[in-house]
Amino acid sequence: MVKTKKAGILTKLVILALLIYLATTLLNLHGQISRAQTQLDALNQQVAQQTQRNAALTDDVTNSGDPDRITEIARDKLGLIEPGEKVFIIAH
Repeated sequence: MVKTKKAGILTKLVILALLIYLATTLLNLHGQISRAQTQLDALNQQVAQQTQRNAALTDDVTNSGDPDRITEIARDKLGLIEPGEKVFIIAH
């Protein structure tokens, strides 16, 4: 028969301390990963918004000489009208 030694109380305490340390470390890492994922999601959203802005600006530059676009900008942003046109303002 093989004789086995029972683990002493000190060995059990050391193993328990190591398990507690590992559990605490894993929870801390989980929190760091969650925060990093949140930051990544926010940055991805910013990249998508900036990509849309860039596409709109590229379109504006590409079509900058289009007479319809120039007329639209003059009317909407500058409030200009064609010669002979009349503007009616309807008050509620």
